[in-house]
Amino acid sequence: MKTCKAIVVALLLFAFSSFAVAAELVVIGHPSASTLSKAQVADIYLGKTNSGTLYDLPENSPLYAAFYQEATGRNVSQVKSTWARLVFSGQAQAPTQLPDSNAVKRAVAEDPRAIGYIEKLALDSSVKLLLDLN
Repeated sequence: MKTCKAIVVALLLFAFSSFAVAAELVVIGHPSASTLSKAQVADIYLGKTNSGTLYDLPENSPLYAAFYQEATGRNVSQVKSTWARLVFSGQAQAPTQLPDSNAVKRAVAEDPRAIGYIEKLALDSSVKLLLDLN
């Protein structure tokens, strides 16, 4: 009986984590911002272009890994290595991590130079869709 419960719990956890990774992601900016191409987003989030204030979701969020894989083609380890090198050399400042999509959306809405990413379901008129990653 304990084995069955453990299997059910494991399957539920897998289902919920898969759902989070499968969420549609969008890159957002202040309502006055211009749209971006996927290449521009990759350059911005890999520190190749200084484009204002960058916001990230937490590293432990499945959306963090999904965003970087989709937007840049890199995994979390590669992204962390890139940012560590840039920050250590003084070439760039890593994106600020905020706890959830609502916090990212609020921060981006307040700063005309800010860029972030959130689940498409959280998108509203307070921010502008700059790129749909799906």
